[in-house]
Amino acid sequence: MRKVFGITVLISILLSACTGASVTKTPTIHDKTETPDSTALPTKIESKPTQVPSPTQSLSMEETPPRGAEREFLTDFSKHTVSYSEILSGGPPKDGIPSIDQPSFINVEEADTWLNDREPVILVEVGEDSRAYPIQILMWHEIVNDTVGDLPLTITFCPLCNTAIVFERTFDNMILDFGTTGRLRFSNLIMYDRQTETWWQQATGKAIAGKYAGSQLSLYPGSMISWAEFITNFPDGKVLSRKTGFSRAYGNNPYIGYDDINNSPFLYVGPETPEALPSVARVLAMDLNSEAVAYPYNVLKNTKVVNDTVGGQDIVIFWEKGTASALDIDVIAFGRDVGSAVAYARELNGMKLDFSIIDDRIVDQQTNSKWNLLGMAVSGELSGEKLTPVVSINYFWFAWAAFKPETRIFQP
Repeated sequence: MRKVFGITVLISILLSACTGASVTKTPTIHDKTETPDSTALPTKIESKPTQVPSPTQSLSMEETPPRGAEREFLTDFSKHTVSYSEILSGGPPKDGIPSIDQPSFINVEEADTWLNDREPVILVEVGEDSRAYPIQILMWHEIVNDTVGDLPLTITFCPLCNTAIVFERTFDNMILDFGTTGRLRFSNLIMYDRQTETWWQQATGKAIAGKYAGSQLSLYPGSMISWAEFITNFPDGKVLSRKTGFSRAYGNNPYIGYDDINNSPFLYVGPETPEALPSVARVLAMDLNSEAVAYPYNVLKNTKVVNDTVGGQDIVIFWEKGTASALDIDVIAFGRDVGSAVAYARELNGMKLDFSIIDDRIVDQQTNSKWNLLGMAVSGELSGEKLTPVVSINYFWFAWAAFKPETRIFQP
């Protein structure tokens, strides 16, 4: 029987995120990491242009908007693509979990005094601008509105679904700023933009209510990796500062035990989760050219490298140990090791590469070059070359399956 995460406890946790009360100081946990010289930076990843459809007409669903929403929002609730009965209150009100709208950044030396080697961070690269967004901060804010390089992006994290997703903010000739609605659908964060107050599903980037209902935000590659991986590869990178203007227990996990494999998701009302995997099993998932595939972490841990073809595109996934679960025990840095997984296109300079593990190193069979987790060739004929990231996202299985029930689950 699955264990149900305590609803009363979690609601009190979520509500505590709304307050500015003093919090217990986070324990200092730190292991020094040797920092080698910087490797070559990846080329700019071009974002896909957003195709903005005409606003949807009022749908035939004669339903009342979520309770209290019409008092809090200016959203045009007559336009919606989902049933309002699927939307539940997560506890906090609109912006009760505050987004970070004016993020400040520090260098890796300063961040290294409070980030542990194994702590997860979201890596975002635009040209030569490489930034780390620690999950210990995103845990309490869920949204960071930022501009990386010259590209407006929003970096998001839904703890209930373990989804770290990056979106482009430029949409319909506007730069959108996002906040939290305080509502959940299928246990997943519903965001809203402050320009039109359209509601957007974080797990998919689709607008589900308001002016742009039916539209899609462009996703941008973002990887969840360890702090040690970031500091090793980007010693000159930028790190989101804990000086956010809010008092939070950064470094602590308010969702203790949430990713226990026997747990059921919090406030989940939706499609029945296929029992091929436990509900909160970790997967790396992608949807390329209308083919959806999920790669279970317990499979990736054993294979470490997966060569596959998704939607006609040849891809590879690298997995490496050394990243802590942010949803395990009370201090994130002490969470069990769940590793990191990142996906890339296998084609490089017109050549399709096939990868394998030889002597615990990632090696391509065509040139025998060695590669690291971040898709950089570190030695051999292709030394200095960089694979192109493919948008792939960490999910709990229930969250991905709810939105992509047709998913193929990878089996070696």
